[in-house]
Amino acid sequence: MMQSLSTGDTEEFLHQHDHKEMLRFLVCGSVDDGKSTLIGRLLLDSNAISSDIIDAVTRDSLRHGTTGGKIDPALITDGLKAEREQGITIDVAYRYFSTAKRKFIIADAPGHEQYTRNMVTGASTANLAVILIDARNGVVEQTKRHSFIASLLGIRHVVVAVNKMDLVDFSQEVFESIKNDYNDFAARLAIHDLQFIPISALNGDNVVNQSENISWYKGGTLMHALEATQISADRNLIDLRFPVQYVNRPNSDYRGYCGTIVSGVVRRGDDVVVFPSGKTTRVKSIDADYGQIDEAFSPKSVTLTLEDNIDVSRGDMIMHPNNVGNFGSKFEAMVVWMDEEPLKSREEYIFKQTARSVSGRIDTVRYAMDINTLRRQDATQLEFNKIGRCAISLTEPIVFDSYEHNRATGSFIIIDRITNATVGAGMILERKLEKSSGNRSFWNWIVSSFRGRS
Repeated sequence: MMQSLSTGDTEEFLHQHDHKEMLRFLVCGSVDDGKSTLIGRLLLDSNAISSDIIDAVTRDSLRHGTTGGKIDPALITDGLKAEREQGITIDVAYRYFSTAKRKFIIADAPGHEQYTRNMVTGASTANLAVILIDARNGVVEQTKRHSFIASLLGIRHVVVAVNKMDLVDFSQEVFESIKNDYNDFAARLAIHDLQFIPISALNGDNVVNQSENISWYKGGTLMHALEATQISADRNLIDLRFPVQYVNRPNSDYRGYCGTIVSGVVRRGDDVVVFPSGKTTRVKSIDADYGQIDEAFSPKSVTLTLEDNIDVSRGDMIMHPNNVGNFGSKFEAMVVWMDEEPLKSREEYIFKQTARSVSGRIDTVRYAMDINTLRRQDATQLEFNKIGRCAISLTEPIVFDSYEHNRATGSFIIIDRITNATVGAGMILERKLEKSSGNRSFWNWIVSSFRGRS
């Protein structure tokens, strides 16, 4: 007989669940590598699927007949009718589940080259990427493309899951050959933590449960890698960056500045400076959804109140005075172009970084990247799904960091002024700031601004 939980037990369970660490991970690979099957197997074998859904998927598996009467895990995730009919994933789909150790958000990225922009969307917030490789095909162009984008977008942890090992007789030789090929390519990428796991997603080998068919493999399962990968050190808890998203004025006695702490830690009583006014003040209170707190850190959403009544608006940045970001209107960035119309140099676009939107243009395309060789190619424009280095000029200065240093303040999206469509995404590169480039230190700009007013 199942024992019911007491009120205290229920509250303790909910408290533990709320305080579990969250891991966001991306699953990507070429078409038919088995992404949906892998995610379905993760959900199924970790008991994250209710019995009624399992019954429905079992019936659908028999009707589709693609797995010889066995349950098809891919049907758990392929919710769109078009996906089921074609057997492919056509958009990024987000799935949520948890285990005793962690909570997870999965981004299921499409495999077709024309959906590279969707993969970029899924990778932008991921802590870890699972790169799926079909054991029969080895490292292909899409493997390299997805790995390069994962590296470009600052994903520090990569698990290469060599799938369909059952179709190559669980050959260690095949696995080691793919591992060597991938290592040769990845040596030129900024991947800090790389693991290889042989799996069969359809049968469940080494996904959640250890495989008896791959006795030569002595490592852990994919689920073990997801639960054990350390991501706490990946967060930037040094540089306070608080972009204001909304000014809350419920009455004349309260003015709160709402937003998400994208990096760093803020404490009640901290000295802070507000961009672009340059005004300094102190944090009066930190209001969370459950009341006032003494400190908050990334990625907490809070409302700050300040000691002084200074002008703060949406898009302003709150920082510590002794730790401010770069300040300027010109920088260089790696840009992923997402529109079927090629990027046009010198044309006006809208650049949105955190909560701030500024007009600007791409002055020059320095070069494009060859995904297969990671070599630079001469280019004057970027076409659909191409990636290249660009020089960018904005009409107003912004506070920014290099993407490598701070993913939030080092990234932006490019918006078409006419259609309002997102046409590109960029990652700001580290560069020495020069006066001639239109960039100055934050404090030099503040000083010159006040001199101009006198």
